[in-house]
Amino acid sequence: MKCPYCDSKRTRVIATDHDARGVRRRRECRACGQRFTTLERAILTTPLVVKRDGRREEFDRDKLLSGLRISCARRPVSADDLERLVDLVEARIRQEGKAEVDSRLIGDLVIAELRELDPVSYIRYAIVYLGLEDLEAVRKEINRLLSE
Repeated sequence: MKCPYCDSKRTRVIATDHDARGVRRRRECRACGQRFTTLERAILTTPLVVKRDGRREEFDRDKLLSGLRISCARRPVSADDLERLVDLVEARIRQEGKAEVDSRLIGDLVIAELRELDPVSYIRYAIVYLGLEDLEAVRKEINRLLSE
């Protein structure tokens, strides 16, 4: 493993931990003494995502995570919570066992989990995902959320 600080290949593993996301290793560079963490995950194939306009693209967890970070900006939602949400969505679409999944399935999974995680972030995400185009539509969604 190359050191991200000095590009030396002389690194050693200090600690190893296994969790749902993979194998996390704490490493130390023998050349510069810096410490860093790596995460090892199995590369599993994910189905293609069929977009609303019929285009197909690879599932991109970073793209999903980026959208969630925007929705959750300045909200009390931790990075670990967002990672867990993306992990859950990714696992569920793999469990479908299909070569292609509709983008609507992914959006529905995200919106259901986000509603439980943080209502304000849910509204932010819903404005884009559900296409809430005016204040009245947003108000209806907020009222629906409050009545639950």
